[in-house]
Amino acid sequence: MTQLAFVFPGQGSQRIGMGAELARTYPVADAVFQEADAALGRALRQLCFEGPETDLKRTENTQLAILVCSVATLRVLETLGIVPNAVAGHSLGEYSALVAAGVLDFPDALRLVHARASYMAEAGETQRGTMAAILGMETEQLQEFCDTVEGVVNIANYNCPGQLVISGEAETVNGVVSLAKAEIGERRCRLLPVSGAFHSPLMVPAQQKFGAVLDSVTLHPPKIDIAMNVTGTFATGADDIRHLLFEQITQPVQWEKTLKTIEGTGITHFVEVGPGKVLSGLVKRTLPESGAMNVEDVKTLSVVADEYGDNK
Repeated sequence: MTQLAFVFPGQGSQRIGMGAELARTYPVADAVFQEADAALGRALRQLCFEGPETDLKRTENTQLAILVCSVATLRVLETLGIVPNAVAGHSLGEYSALVAAGVLDFPDALRLVHARASYMAEAGETQRGTMAAILGMETEQLQEFCDTVEGVVNIANYNCPGQLVISGEAETVNGVVSLAKAEIGERRCRLLPVSGAFHSPLMVPAQQKFGAVLDSVTLHPPKIDIAMNVTGTFATGADDIRHLLFEQITQPVQWEKTLKTIEGTGITHFVEVGPGKVLSGLVKRTLPESGAMNVEDVKTLSVVADEYGDNK
Protein backbone atom coordinates (compact mmCIF):
# COMPACT_ATOMS: atom_id res chain seq x y z
CA MET A 1 0.00 0.00 0.00
CA THR A 2 1.29 3.44 -0.96
CA GLN A 3 2.20 5.65 1.97
CA LEU A 4 0.62 9.08 1.52
CA ALA A 5 0.98 12.52 3.05
CA PHE A 6 -1.81 15.07 2.81
CA VAL A 7 -0.78 18.74 2.77
CA PHE A 8 -3.28 21.56 3.21
CA PRO A 9 -3.01 25.05 1.67
CA GLY A 10 -3.06 28.37 3.47
CA GLN A 11 -4.16 31.91 2.77
CA GLY A 12 -3.60 32.98 -0.81
CA SER A 13 -4.96 29.83 -2.44
CA GLN A 14 -8.57 31.03 -2.45
CA ARG A 15 -10.57 31.48 -5.65
CA ILE A 16 -14.21 32.06 -6.47
CA GLY A 17 -15.96 28.75 -7.13
CA MET A 18 -13.73 26.69 -4.87
CA GLY A 19 -15.50 23.64 -3.51
CA ALA A 20 -18.65 24.19 -5.55
CA GLU A 21 -18.23 21.24 -7.92
CA LEU A 22 -17.38 18.79 -5.14
CA ALA A 23 -20.33 20.01 -3.05
CA ARG A 24 -22.71 19.51 -6.00
CA THR A 25 -21.34 16.03 -6.66
CA TYR A 26 -20.69 14.60 -3.19
CA PRO A 27 -23.21 14.94 -0.34
CA VAL A 28 -20.41 14.49 2.21
CA ALA A 29 -18.73 17.64 0.89
CA ASP A 30 -21.99 19.57 0.80
CA ALA A 31 -22.62 18.57 4.42
CA VAL A 32 -19.37 20.27 5.47
CA PHE A 33 -20.49 23.55 3.94
CA GLN A 34 -23.93 23.22 5.54
CA GLU A 35 -22.36 22.54 8.94
CA ALA A 36 -20.08 25.55 8.60
CA ASP A 37 -22.90 27.89 7.60
CA ALA A 38 -24.99 26.71 10.56
CA ALA A 39 -22.12 27.05 13.02
CA LEU A 40 -21.02 30.47 11.80
CA GLY A 41 -24.47 31.88 11.15
CA ARG A 42 -23.47 33.12 7.70
CA ALA A 43 -23.54 32.05 4.06
CA LEU A 44 -19.90 31.01 3.72
CA ARG A 45 -20.75 28.53 0.96
CA GLN A 46 -22.18 31.37 -1.14
CA LEU A 47 -19.01 33.39 -0.63
CA CYS A 48 -16.85 30.43 -1.71
CA PHE A 49 -18.99 29.56 -4.72
CA GLU A 50 -20.00 33.02 -5.97
CA GLY A 51 -17.83 35.67 -4.29
CA PRO A 52 -17.56 38.61 -4.55
CA GLU A 53 -13.79 38.39 -4.71
CA THR A 54 -13.29 41.53 -2.64
CA ASP A 55 -15.08 39.88 0.28
CA LEU A 56 -13.45 36.49 -0.25
CA LYS A 57 -9.97 38.11 -0.05
CA ARG A 58 -10.63 39.61 3.37
CA THR A 59 -8.53 37.75 5.96
CA GLU A 60 -11.51 37.16 8.26
CA ASN A 61 -13.32 35.43 5.38
CA THR A 62 -10.43 33.83 3.48
CA GLN A 63 -9.16 31.70 6.34
CA LEU A 64 -12.58 30.22 7.11
CA ALA A 65 -13.33 29.64 3.43
CA ILE A 66 -10.12 27.73 2.78
CA LEU A 67 -10.56 25.66 5.95
CA VAL A 68 -14.09 24.62 4.95
CA CYS A 69 -13.13 23.83 1.34
CA SER A 70 -10.15 21.80 2.47
CA VAL A 71 -12.15 19.77 5.01
CA ALA A 72 -14.91 19.18 2.43
CA THR A 73 -12.29 17.84 0.02
CA LEU A 74 -10.79 15.72 2.79
CA ARG A 75 -14.17 14.11 3.53
CA VAL A 76 -14.58 13.13 -0.12
CA LEU A 77 -11.14 11.52 -0.19
CA GLU A 78 -11.99 9.59 2.97
CA THR A 79 -15.16 8.19 1.40
CA LEU A 80 -13.01 6.87 -1.45
CA GLY A 81 -10.69 5.14 1.00
CA ILE A 82 -7.80 7.52 0.34
CA VAL A 83 -6.32 8.26 3.75
CA PRO A 84 -2.99 9.77 4.80
CA ASN A 85 -0.18 8.33 6.88
CA ALA A 86 1.04 11.83 7.76
CA VAL A 87 -0.28 15.37 7.37
CA ALA A 88 0.86 18.97 7.45
CA GLY A 89 -0.63 22.33 6.58
CA HIS A 90 0.92 25.63 5.55
CA SER A 91 0.08 28.34 8.11
CA LEU A 92 -3.75 28.42 8.15
CA GLY A 93 -3.66 24.97 6.52
CA GLU A 94 -2.35 23.55 9.78
CA TYR A 95 -5.92 23.64 11.11
CA SER A 96 -7.20 21.50 8.24
CA ALA A 97 -4.33 19.09 8.93
CA LEU A 98 -5.34 18.93 12.59
CA VAL A 99 -8.86 17.93 11.56
CA ALA A 100 -7.41 15.22 9.30
CA ALA A 101 -5.24 13.94 12.17
CA GLY A 102 -8.19 13.79 14.57
CA VAL A 103 -6.72 16.46 16.85
CA LEU A 104 -9.52 18.97 16.23
CA ASP A 105 -13.21 18.34 15.76
CA PHE A 106 -14.47 20.37 12.82
CA PRO A 107 -16.66 22.72 14.91
CA ASP A 108 -13.66 23.53 17.12
CA ALA A 109 -11.51 24.13 14.03
CA LEU A 110 -14.12 26.60 12.79
CA ARG A 111 -14.14 28.34 16.14
CA LEU A 112 -10.36 28.63 16.30
CA VAL A 113 -9.94 29.81 12.72
CA HIS A 114 -12.75 32.35 13.13
CA ALA A 115 -10.95 33.81 16.15
CA ARG A 116 -7.51 33.58 14.56
CA ALA A 117 -8.60 35.29 11.36
CA SER A 118 -10.50 38.05 13.16
CA TYR A 119 -7.63 38.85 15.50
CA MET A 120 -5.05 38.77 12.71
CA ALA A 121 -7.16 41.08 10.55
CA GLU A 122 -7.56 43.44 13.50
CA ALA A 123 -3.82 43.45 14.15
CA GLY A 124 -3.20 44.16 10.48
CA GLU A 125 -5.45 47.20 10.62
CA THR A 126 -3.80 48.67 13.70
CA GLN A 127 -0.19 48.08 12.65
CA ARG A 128 0.81 48.77 9.05
CA GLY A 129 2.64 45.68 7.90
CA THR A 130 3.18 43.68 4.75
CA MET A 131 5.00 40.66 3.31
CA ALA A 132 7.23 40.03 0.29
CA ALA A 133 8.45 36.96 -1.56
CA ILE A 134 12.17 36.78 -2.30
CA LEU A 135 13.30 34.24 -4.89
CA GLY A 136 16.76 32.84 -5.47
CA MET A 137 18.52 34.26 -2.42
CA GLU A 138 20.39 32.32 0.22
CA THR A 139 18.82 32.39 3.67
CA GLU A 140 21.94 33.79 5.32
CA GLN A 141 22.12 36.76 2.96
CA LEU A 142 18.43 37.59 3.32
CA GLN A 143 18.73 37.38 7.10
CA GLU A 144 21.68 39.78 6.91
CA PHE A 145 19.53 42.25 4.96
CA CYS A 146 16.76 41.93 7.56
CA ASP A 147 19.29 42.67 10.30
CA THR A 148 20.67 45.64 8.38
CA VAL A 149 17.43 47.59 7.87
CA GLU A 150 16.08 49.41 10.92
CA GLY A 151 12.64 48.31 12.06
CA VAL A 152 10.64 45.10 12.43
CA VAL A 153 11.17 42.50 9.69
CA ASN A 154 11.91 38.79 9.71
CA ILE A 155 11.88 35.76 7.46
CA ALA A 156 8.32 34.46 7.82
CA ASN A 157 8.16 31.51 5.43
CA TYR A 158 10.94 29.07 4.56
CA ASN A 159 8.92 27.65 1.68
CA CYS A 160 11.44 25.71 -0.39
CA PRO A 161 15.00 26.07 -1.65
CA GLY A 162 15.22 29.51 -3.23
CA GLN A 163 11.84 30.76 -2.03
CA LEU A 164 11.60 32.81 1.14
CA VAL A 165 9.01 35.29 2.41
CA ILE A 166 9.70 38.24 4.69
CA SER A 167 7.20 39.97 6.96
CA GLY A 168 7.18 43.13 9.05
CA GLU A 169 6.61 46.87 9.05
CA ALA A 170 5.79 48.08 5.55
CA GLU A 171 8.68 50.57 5.31
CA THR A 172 11.14 48.03 6.67
CA VAL A 173 10.00 45.30 4.30
CA ASN A 174 10.35 47.75 1.40
CA GLY A 175 13.87 48.52 2.58
CA VAL A 176 14.84 44.85 2.52
CA VAL A 177 13.18 44.41 -0.88
CA SER A 178 15.27 47.29 -2.25
CA LEU A 179 18.46 45.63 -1.05
CA ALA A 180 17.37 42.30 -2.49
CA LYS A 181 16.46 43.81 -5.87
CA ALA A 182 19.93 45.27 -6.16
CA GLU A 183 21.38 41.82 -5.52
CA ILE A 184 19.12 39.45 -7.47
CA GLY A 185 17.00 41.66 -9.74
CA GLU A 186 13.61 43.30 -9.53
CA ARG A 187 11.65 40.38 -10.97
CA ARG A 188 12.71 38.09 -8.13
CA CYS A 189 11.22 40.28 -5.41
CA ARG A 190 7.47 40.71 -5.05
CA LEU A 191 5.30 42.39 -2.45
CA LEU A 192 2.39 40.15 -1.51
CA PRO A 193 -1.27 41.27 -1.47
CA VAL A 194 -1.82 40.64 2.24
CA SER A 195 -3.56 42.64 4.95
CA GLY A 196 -0.89 42.32 7.60
CA ALA A 197 2.57 41.15 8.62
CA PHE A 198 1.69 37.53 9.36
CA HIS A 199 4.19 35.34 11.21
CA SER A 200 5.99 38.36 12.62
CA PRO A 201 6.14 40.19 15.97
CA LEU A 202 3.48 42.59 14.66
CA MET A 203 0.98 39.77 15.25
CA VAL A 204 1.62 39.66 19.02
CA PRO A 205 -1.70 41.42 19.82
CA ALA A 206 -3.55 38.77 17.79
CA GLN A 207 -1.58 36.01 19.47
CA GLN A 208 -2.44 37.24 22.96
CA LYS A 209 -6.16 37.37 22.23
CA PHE A 210 -6.12 34.03 20.43
CA GLY A 211 -4.48 32.28 23.37
CA ALA A 212 -7.62 32.49 25.52
CA VAL A 213 -9.75 30.92 22.77
CA LEU A 214 -7.15 28.22 22.13
CA ASP A 215 -7.08 27.28 25.81
CA SER A 216 -10.85 26.72 25.79
CA VAL A 217 -10.78 24.10 23.01
CA THR A 218 -10.17 20.37 23.48
CA LEU A 219 -7.26 18.95 21.49
CA HIS A 220 -7.14 15.18 21.04
CA PRO A 221 -3.95 13.12 20.66
CA PRO A 222 -3.07 12.85 16.96
CA LYS A 223 -4.13 9.61 15.28
CA ILE A 224 -1.44 9.98 12.62
CA ASP A 225 1.80 11.92 12.37
CA ILE A 226 1.37 15.67 11.96
CA ALA A 227 4.37 17.88 11.22
CA MET A 228 4.06 21.37 12.68
CA ASN A 229 4.98 24.73 11.12
CA VAL A 230 6.99 26.20 13.97
CA THR A 231 9.40 23.30 14.39
CA GLY A 232 9.14 21.50 11.06
CA THR A 233 9.00 18.26 13.06
CA PHE A 234 6.25 15.91 14.19
CA ALA A 235 4.13 16.91 17.18
CA THR A 236 4.59 14.85 20.33
CA GLY A 237 1.05 15.22 21.67
CA ALA A 238 -1.90 17.52 22.32
CA ASP A 239 -0.06 19.81 24.75
CA ASP A 240 2.77 20.26 22.27
CA ILE A 241 0.28 21.11 19.52
CA ARG A 242 -1.49 23.69 21.67
CA HIS A 243 1.80 25.46 22.39
CA LEU A 244 2.86 25.38 18.74
CA LEU A 245 -0.48 26.75 17.49
CA PHE A 246 -0.04 29.69 19.84
CA GLU A 247 3.52 30.29 18.67
CA GLN A 248 2.66 29.87 15.00
CA ILE A 249 0.95 33.26 14.77
CA THR A 250 4.23 35.13 15.30
CA GLN A 251 6.85 32.52 14.32
CA PRO A 252 8.10 31.52 10.84
CA VAL A 253 6.63 28.65 8.86
CA GLN A 254 9.33 26.00 8.46
CA TRP A 255 7.75 24.41 5.39
CA GLU A 256 10.91 23.10 3.70
CA LYS A 257 11.91 21.35 6.92
CA THR A 258 8.36 20.05 7.34
CA LEU A 259 8.42 18.33 3.96
CA LYS A 260 11.84 16.82 4.64
CA THR A 261 10.61 15.53 8.00
CA ILE A 262 7.75 13.72 6.28
CA GLU A 263 10.05 12.36 3.57
CA GLY A 264 12.32 11.06 6.34
CA THR A 265 9.62 8.51 7.27
CA GLY A 266 9.81 7.01 3.77
CA ILE A 267 6.77 8.82 2.36
CA THR A 268 7.35 10.02 -1.20
CA HIS A 269 3.75 10.63 -2.36
CA PHE A 270 1.99 13.88 -1.47
CA VAL A 271 -1.58 15.02 -2.11
CA GLU A 272 -2.51 18.70 -1.74
CA VAL A 273 -6.04 18.79 -0.34
CA GLY A 274 -7.95 22.00 -1.04
CA PRO A 275 -7.84 24.92 -3.47
CA GLY A 276 -4.79 25.62 -5.61
CA LYS A 277 -1.49 23.97 -6.48
CA VAL A 278 0.93 26.07 -4.44
CA LEU A 279 2.01 23.30 -2.09
CA SER A 280 2.30 20.73 -4.87
CA GLY A 281 4.85 23.02 -6.48
CA LEU A 282 6.75 23.42 -3.22
CA VAL A 283 6.90 19.63 -2.81
CA LYS A 284 8.38 19.23 -6.29
CA ARG A 285 10.98 21.94 -5.65
CA THR A 286 11.94 20.63 -2.22
CA LEU A 287 11.69 16.87 -2.86
CA PRO A 288 12.34 16.35 -6.58
CA GLU A 289 12.23 12.56 -6.20
CA SER A 290 8.74 12.67 -4.69
CA GLY A 291 5.38 12.85 -6.42
CA ALA A 292 2.74 15.52 -5.76
CA MET A 293 -0.85 15.84 -6.91
CA ASN A 294 -3.65 18.19 -5.92
CA VAL A 295 -7.38 17.71 -5.36
CA GLU A 296 -9.73 20.67 -5.66
CA ASP A 297 -12.49 19.55 -8.06
CA VAL A 298 -13.99 16.46 -9.69
CA LYS A 299 -11.34 16.25 -12.42
CA THR A 300 -8.36 16.35 -10.06
CA LEU A 301 -10.17 14.01 -7.66
CA SER A 302 -10.58 11.46 -10.44
CA VAL A 303 -6.85 11.54 -11.21
CA VAL A 304 -5.90 11.04 -7.55
CA ALA A 305 -8.55 8.32 -7.10
CA ASP A 306 -7.16 6.40 -10.07
CA GLU A 307 -3.68 6.64 -8.59
CA TYR A 308 -4.35 6.14 -4.89
CA GLY A 309 -7.85 4.67 -4.49
CA ASP A 310 -7.75 2.69 -1.24
CA ASN A 311 -4.10 3.80 -1.25
CA LYS A 312 -3.17 1.28 -3.94
